[in-house]
Amino acid sequence: MAQKVWMITGASRGFGAEIAKAVLAAGEKVVASARKIEGLDHLGDSENLFKVALDVTNEEQVIKAVNSAAKRFGRIDVLVNNAGYGLLGAVEESSAKEIENLYRTNVFGLLNVTRAVLPTMRKQHSGHIINMSSVGGYASGAGFGLYCSTKFAVEGIGEALSAELAPLGIHATIVEPGYFRTDFLDSSSLDTTKERISDYAETVGKLRGVAAEKNHQQPGDPKKLAKALIQLVNVPDPPVRLPLGTDALARIAEKNAFVDKETAKWRILSASTDF
Repeated sequence: MAQKVWMITGASRGFGAEIAKAVLAAGEKVVASARKIEGLDHLGDSENLFKVALDVTNEEQVIKAVNSAAKRFGRIDVLVNNAGYGLLGAVEESSAKEIENLYRTNVFGLLNVTRAVLPTMRKQHSGHIINMSSVGGYASGAGFGLYCSTKFAVEGIGEALSAELAPLGIHATIVEPGYFRTDFLDSSSLDTTKERISDYAETVGKLRGVAAEKNHQQPGDPKKLAKALIQLVNVPDPPVRLPLGTDALARIAEKNAFVDKETAKWRILSASTDF
């Protein structure tokens, strides 16, 4: 297989760090990015590694970083849109500023990087965009509504990209991890709303405790996720969606069963609105 060039956002920790390490270990080239370049020191130094400081919400900085990466390695074969964070709180508890900041990184940041990389991939007539979503991008739930809404947006963007890019020789895959043993449930990756409303104590309030208990006890192995992505980019017909983790598979099956049951229950009313 030809040596690929990967660009990975949010490579300072979590999934991004593990993916970068696995790709380098496989002998491929990595453009690793993080808000602060010193956050990439753990990756060491290698002729196959190019580190860039990148705030995905800064479009000018994104374009500069992508151009530097393309100049350094001559091409970009795989983009992993991994940068992002979570927000725990009820929809009503979430302030306009908290929501805006979440969307700036998780959605608009992803779009900034994707738009900047696509001209290079179109020129190559090849490439693979991997958008890191979540099982929460397929099935939302109390306490994570705003976070899940950003991942629902990522799913919609990813579906459209897959259809738009397929005729150009470029793949797009939405990756939907379940709970993996990263720092996602730490305060470094998961914000909580400043406002707490007592009426949500039995739903969102309890979830805050559950999240703390699950931290670093999650069933998914991030090293195995990284290896799965390497396998993903080496198949000729990658999927539009790739759930990862048995918990993700179970939640998706549960959501599908609920939708099928509810659709059947309301089918007569649903069908009654045609001319």
